[in-house]
Formats: sequence, C-alpha cells, structure tokens
Amino acid sequence: MSLTEIMMEVPMEHEQNVCGQLDCHIKVIERTLNVTVVARNGQMKVIGNQGKVEQARRVMQSLITLSERGNVITEQNVNYALALSMEEKEDAIVEIDGDLICHTIQGKPIKPKTLGQKNYIDQIRKKMIVFGVGPAGTGKTYLAMAMAITAFKNDEVNKIIMTRPAIEAGEKLGFLPGDLQSKVDPYLRPLYDALYQIMGAESFMKNMEKGLIEVAPLAYMRGRTLDNSFIILDEAQNTTPAQMKMFLTRIGFGSKVIVTGDLTQKDLPKDAKSGLEEAMKVLGKIDDIGFCHLSSKDVVRHPLVQKIVKAYDAYEEKKSKNPNRKVRVKKINNGSKQK
Repeated sequence: MSLTEIMMEVPMEHEQNVCGQLDCHIKVIERTLNVTVVARNGQMKVIGNQGKVEQARRVMQSLITLSERGNVITEQNVNYALALSMEEKEDAIVEIDGDLICHTIQGKPIKPKTLGQKNYIDQIRKKMIVFGVGPAGTGKTYLAMAMAITAFKNDEVNKIIMTRPAIEAGEKLGFLPGDLQSKVDPYLRPLYDALYQIMGAESFMKNMEKGLIEVAPLAYMRGRTLDNSFIILDEAQNTTPAQMKMFLTRIGFGSKVIVTGDLTQKDLPKDAKSGLEEAMKVLGKIDDIGFCHLSSKDVVRHPLVQKIVKAYDAYEEKKSKNPNRKVRVKKINNGSKQK
C-alpha cells in the first residue's frame, strides 16, 4: 500500500492549542485514523493512506477554525470532529460553534458543542414545550438554564422557575435538620450550581429575593398557573404520571417549558411508572411540543463519562436480548463450584 503525504499550514499562535499539551490531540488523531502527524514551526505533515490523510486534514482544519474563533480545543472537540469526519460532516462542528447562547459570569461563552445539542437549542427557540431526554453529561439542564437566563435578561419572560422531584437517588436519608428550605435545598443543589456559574451568586440572590427566580420542589407546583415564565423541570424521569400531568397543566400564557430527564437513571420504586416515559408516548403527536433525544455522542463531560455511558448502553442492550440467561455452574477438581 502506497503512502500519501500532505503538508498544511497551522498558524503559529494556534499550533499549541490545536495540537494539545504534549501533542495529546495529535496522538488521538493518529490513533483513530492510523496516520502519522508531524507538527513543527507552523507546518504540519500528515502521512498515511490517502483517504485517512484527507480525513485527518479536514479534522485538523476544523480544529484550526475553532481555535481561530477563540475556543480552547479540548479532547471532546477532537473526538467529536473525528466522529463527524466518519460521516464527512466535520464542517458541522464549525457551524455549531457559531450559535452563542450567552456568557458565564467569568465571560466564558456558552454554545452547543454537538449536533444533538444544537437541535435541542433550536427546538427550545421554536417550541413552547420541549422534552430533552438523554444520558448524563449531555448538557440538558445546563443549556436549558442558559436559555432561561438569556430569555430573562432579554425581557422575554418575567420569571424563571426551576423544579425537580425531591426524591433520593437510591438512598433513604431519613429526617433532615433545619427549616423547610434547608430540607429541600440538597435536592435542588445542581440547579443552584448552574445558576451561580451563569448568573453569579450576587445577581441570583438579588433576583431570588424579589421572587423573579424560584427554585422549588415539584410538589409546590400544584394549584399554580405560571404565566410569562421560563419553567424547567429537571430529573423528570423521577416524576409519576400524575405529577407530570399536574406540572404540564400549570402552564399559562407567554410561558416556555423545558422538561429534562434520563430514562436510564430512574429512582422511582421498582414497579412505578415514570411520568416522563408516559408523557413522551401521550404527547408525541402534538405540534407545539418538541422532543429531543440526546445520546452518548452528545456527552460533553470528561471523555471517560462518554465511555461509561456507552458501556452501560451496551450492557443493557445485551441484557435485554437475553433476559432469562442463566449462569452456568461447573465443578472443579476440589469439588467446589465455580461460576
């Protein structure tokens, strides 16, 4: 097999960002595409099979463009550019980067990072109610929070309301000390964390005191009508069908609702049905309701999280194909049994 060699220019000021610390990004590309990459003094040489070399060039060009736009290139960017290159869609990563939602209090831009996240953001802009369903680390809650704060700052809504079911993650914590707010705060902590990062603690507290931002357990939603509000229901997989119906019928005029959840991480009793699962079946044909299904490809946390999600998905798929599989037991020489 003959090898192909190409040269490409990499602006000196972006070379370190694109190549990564100790050329870690280059090593990922080499390992994935089975090519050799040598970067030195603004020049990059790629050696390998012709098709793979061209693929590597397109990936590198996408990363250079991202860097030129002021992005810090991460391993997630590299992995996703490589995944898109398999479908010859690596240019999409540059298009996604152009969609700025807002900035954090430290000035960091918040943007969708995958096609799934871009679709999620587009659905939120177009639809009155959006269900964002997918595994951990896909940005369901964080992006919804960013959209809510942007709408609030632009005076599109008068109030932000965030809620989630107050249910333990597989543990029984018993009675908790303190007043009512102290008891429910631990369940709502992930929502506070996202608000602090995007809005800042001082601004958040000021708006919360005015009643313009509300973080409350789902049980507090009964009997209310929520007009001109941006409402986020987080961890919706832990709602019952009755709770989900109650929540969705609170919506008033001028409101937008985001429902997020991960159907693989239910904390409901074993035989209880998830309100999220039922709602997706019941409401699937209503035009003003959007459904966005994120996958392991959209995980933007540490790359190891993506591998964990994929491993669990593969395990569950294998388990569902052989639900009655029995463990074979065989005897060994000393008479004991071994699985």
